[in-house]
Amino acid sequence: MQEPNVKINCHSSICIDDNIFVDPFNIKQKKNAKAIFITHSHFDHLDIDSIKNILSEDTQIVCTKDSAEILNKAGIVNNINIVTPNTNGKVCGIDYKTFPSYNFGHHHFKEYGFVGYTLTINNVRYTICGDTDATPELKEIKTDVLLIPIGGTFTMDAQEAAEITNIIKPKFVIPTHYNFIDGTAGKEGEILFKKLIDKDIKVLIKIF
Repeated sequence: MQEPNVKINCHSSICIDDNIFVDPFNIKQKKNAKAIFITHSHFDHLDIDSIKNILSEDTQIVCTKDSAEILNKAGIVNNINIVTPNTNGKVCGIDYKTFPSYNFGHHHFKEYGFVGYTLTINNVRYTICGDTDATPELKEIKTDVLLIPIGGTFTMDAQEAAEITNIIKPKFVIPTHYNFIDGTAGKEGEILFKKLIDKDIKVLIKIF
């Protein structure tokens, strides 16, 4: 498998194949999104200005109910597909599956219904974990490209993320959710994560 075309604007603001966006945040340039996937409604995952910079009439949005409410208040009401954990769907030729994304007893509670996604794009599976701890549900994921938070505080830390990654065994792993927001790890988290990953898993660094 060749290296995936994944870019990270910053933090957890992800772009796949130049037109599929996940958790748009801090996007300053105009883009043309085919699809937007939103894991939850926190400001660093749902940034209205960023969404307006990439939105077109045909853009399909897949998001949680709390996210849809914020979009609606901003006047974004078309082509919205609301999801809950453990659901399947398809938009723009992209098959998606959701799973619960949560912390144990803080910040992102399981009952909030926040999600992660596994997207199948051109027969390649991309899993975006969202803001989550190292949960039992993650251990069941099967994927080719794993985007996993390592920042600590609001998510699992680098060591926990490495342990989960080594269980999932993707072909590629991309650490996210660090080196930008106060309270998350800096480059030291990235260094530790890379050190702990099994050698048959390729680590791609997209946050600088």
